[in-house]
Amino acid sequence: MGYSSIVKHTHTLGEPEQHVFELWEETHYIHLPVICRFISRVEEVLNDWKLIGSSVGKPLEKGEFTSGTWEEKSQDINFADFKFSISHHHLKQEITESEGKEESEEVQILQHTVDLLCMSNDFPSRAHCLVRWYGLREFVVISPGANCEAIISESKCNLLLSSISISLANTGCQVPVFVQIQQKWRRMYVGECQGPGVRTDFEMVHLRKVPSQYRHLSGLLDIFKSKIGCPLTPQPPVEIAIRFTYVLQDWQQYSWPQQPPDFDALLGGEVGGVEFGKLPFGACEDPISELHLATTWPHLTEGIVVDNDVYSDLDPLQAPQWSVRVRKADNPQCLLGDFLTEFFKLCCRKESTEEILGRNSGEEEGKESSDISHALSKLTEPSTVPIPKLSNMVHSARKHIRRHRRAEEAPLGNEVLNSILQYLFPDAAAEKALEGGAKKLAVSSTNEKNLYNQLKSAPFDSLTYRLALCLCMVNFYHGGVRAVAHLWQELVLEMRYRWENNCLVYGLPSGPPDLRCCLLHQKLQMLNCCIERKRARDHGRKGGTDSGKERKVSGGENGRQGSEAAGMEHSQGRSWDSWSDSEDEFFECLSDAEELKEADPDAEKGAAKEGRVKPEGRLHPHGKMTLLNSQEPLYIPVTQEPAPMTEDLLEEQSEVLAKLGTSAEGAHLRARMQSACLLSDMESFKAANPGCSLEDFVRWYSPRDYVEEEVVDEHGEKSLRGELSARMKIPGNMWVEAWETAKATPARRQRRLFDDTKEAEKVLHYLAVQKPADLTRHLLPCVLHAAILKVKEEEAAEDIPSVRKAIQQLTGSASKLLRHPSPDYKKLEDVINQMVEVETVIARARSLKAKFGIGTDDRGEDDVELERFVSLLLEEPEAVVVGASRGPAGSIIHQMFVNAQRAALLAPGEDEPGRGGRAENGLKTIGSGVPDFPAPAGREILLRTCVPRPAPYSKALPQRIFCVLMKDDFRLAGAFSSDMSFF
Repeated sequence: MGYSSIVKHTHTLGEPEQHVFELWEETHYIHLPVICRFISRVEEVLNDWKLIGSSVGKPLEKGEFTSGTWEEKSQDINFADFKFSISHHHLKQEITESEGKEESEEVQILQHTVDLLCMSNDFPSRAHCLVRWYGLREFVVISPGANCEAIISESKCNLLLSSISISLANTGCQVPVFVQIQQKWRRMYVGECQGPGVRTDFEMVHLRKVPSQYRHLSGLLDIFKSKIGCPLTPQPPVEIAIRFTYVLQDWQQYSWPQQPPDFDALLGGEVGGVEFGKLPFGACEDPISELHLATTWPHLTEGIVVDNDVYSDLDPLQAPQWSVRVRKADNPQCLLGDFLTEFFKLCCRKESTEEILGRNSGEEEGKESSDISHALSKLTEPSTVPIPKLSNMVHSARKHIRRHRRAEEAPLGNEVLNSILQYLFPDAAAEKALEGGAKKLAVSSTNEKNLYNQLKSAPFDSLTYRLALCLCMVNFYHGGVRAVAHLWQELVLEMRYRWENNCLVYGLPSGPPDLRCCLLHQKLQMLNCCIERKRARDHGRKGGTDSGKERKVSGGENGRQGSEAAGMEHSQGRSWDSWSDSEDEFFECLSDAEELKEADPDAEKGAAKEGRVKPEGRLHPHGKMTLLNSQEPLYIPVTQEPAPMTEDLLEEQSEVLAKLGTSAEGAHLRARMQSACLLSDMESFKAANPGCSLEDFVRWYSPRDYVEEEVVDEHGEKSLRGELSARMKIPGNMWVEAWETAKATPARRQRRLFDDTKEAEKVLHYLAVQKPADLTRHLLPCVLHAAILKVKEEEAAEDIPSVRKAIQQLTGSASKLLRHPSPDYKKLEDVINQMVEVETVIARARSLKAKFGIGTDDRGEDDVELERFVSLLLEEPEAVVVGASRGPAGSIIHQMFVNAQRAALLAPGEDEPGRGGRAENGLKTIGSGVPDFPAPAGREILLRTCVPRPAPYSKALPQRIFCVLMKDDFRLAGAFSSDMSFF
């Protein structure tokens, strides 16, 4: 069976003129204008892409098909109502001036004829299939549209080829054009290329089974010679390039080194709390399923090598070139990826904590249950609720909940729960509140100190950070959403306990809420602020009326406020709702009430009549500045600290202020609401500086609003004269109104700007009503933060450049998404998928290092070469084995195949696996007769020569055929050129 008989299995190619007449009879129902329009459309596209004429690029460098840049552009064309896509593929190269001059020579060189004979890019590791089969650097493909049926009938194929042939002849295009036929999975292409006096036909055969006479090189040489039909005697030699691919699937001798963590021990209280903060990492299964070894003989000549059905010289150990690629396992299970994915799924849950845990407080005992459910309302009523009573109610609630939750119903056992709470609150074990928590956070993770700002998460090792890790862990291994709800409920109870007992919350930096962090972290910081204020107030009650116990003021010699800020905007970021006409008064120090009782009212009246008012609440003199109306020093007063606010309160305040509108009444009300802090500071200033004026206050509070200029009096003496700025003189200025209504009251006797009791109850209520889905959305940035830190830590041990770049990209993407008030969770899921891919790459690196023995003592001198080889396997589609079978990597790969062969055939081990005879297939065998390598999974044989066709006196042109022999696939891709000068 020759090549012509094989071609009959697919299609028959003829001359363009013959196509036209035959097809016109077969397809008489197709109007000639339809064919003409299609031909015209193809010609138009070729002209638009400037593919007319010829241009020869510079010689190809070795490996350029893989390393170079390929460009592709496509358009849609129609043949009647059938849609096609025409695409142009070419390797991007610079065209020099000398290359353009070659077109004017009489003997014109065609680019495709040069590429067919080029031997520097055989078997590219990554390229279009047509590039691999024909070695072309430029070509055009016409294929059916996405939803169109395949071109199966021979008449349709011939009609298309005839139309393409006419288009090439009309335009003078010298770029090969292919048409995709048959089903797409078969990758069947036929094509044509025309040049001055030259025509090349690209033909293809594809069968399911390999014919027995074509399983070896000798039979393929016969079919190649019969096809080209060379009339010369002797025939020119055929150049041969061969590649055999061997597949290693048995990794039993090289087990996957990843050990899954012992989660029972981790959460059973047997390990320290530090272990809770470690996310798992790595693949549970080997992320590499197969190793493909390609042995290549790049330059052979007919007659030098023997390969037939009896004997073969093609021993893989003697191949001059080895290259390896690895096949990755499809979606290997990765620990970190599973943690992130399962935690992310909680965002879609809608159940509340009570619905998940299945408890109904209405079924509990009457009075006690009533007290528990109305604890918040009782606290906020005008009547005073004693703190001990509230504490008893909350502790009763804790006991009540646990008493009615049977042990088998609890998602988290007591042992696990206690271990987690001890990890979250290690200060509870010492039975004291943490005083140095901020110091602990300050020294942690200096290299990643800004990462939480980018991701809007929480500082490393903070309570919020630890809570996110614990919830992520219990969600995956201890009951899912029920365990999350259970742990969250326990944490809310712990927060209330700490508020009632004045115990600072562990693991939170001191100061007001950090708006750069997630909202949940801000809420916990707000609770800590309330506890601090409450502790200070209790401390002031015990410490008496000593002014040294009062709070310090913020501010200094540069003034309380810059001139660029508007006067009423000074209180931005402070609690506006503290300005109220309510009769309820809250004082900074409760001991002041006693001081008022002990004060002598007659003495105060006498001092007022004499103009003597005792100053109160002084901090220290303001430099050398004195009051304008006297020579008394100007003192900086002790003022109330600004009210801390979280971002949701700031947003709420902004919305309320914006709703007041732009009317005069709305603006006035807005100014009064914003002036609560200003009024408090004025009263403190008046108390500290009796007899002061508004000008004195402005000189300290907003120095740039007090303008001083040098004047010369009638005696010629220079002096400074000051006055308020223009905006301070505007009629109805709120500063003036506030100054007139302000009373000389020290900060300790003023109404509190920050009601810590009210704000703490707000925070506790906010925490109590959070659903698991809400909690997940709050803590997702912290979990991603921890995952990025974990990936960076693991990558540092492997040093993979592509992973390092991927981490930077996914960090940037996550930062953009998480800083948005309502992030796109679909895109966040993509970020998690990218992180899983990074984890998989690191797992692959570890798998390969373990299999090639990198880091072991017995291969210390070869580690450098092996590490370079493993790095290439990860970064490139195919890695060259230096030294082939004789190099350090090659010897390990050889031994892998030997061990796999022994395991497969149950052969006993040999001390010298290379010693032995040869099997029937010609492969080298070990002493027991088992070959070192299995039968090749794929054979690729490339044959090419240059002979005259169709007559002996024709020009010698390149002929080429690429053969692929696999178990269930046989393909011949031939390019046959003919001299058309006299034919």
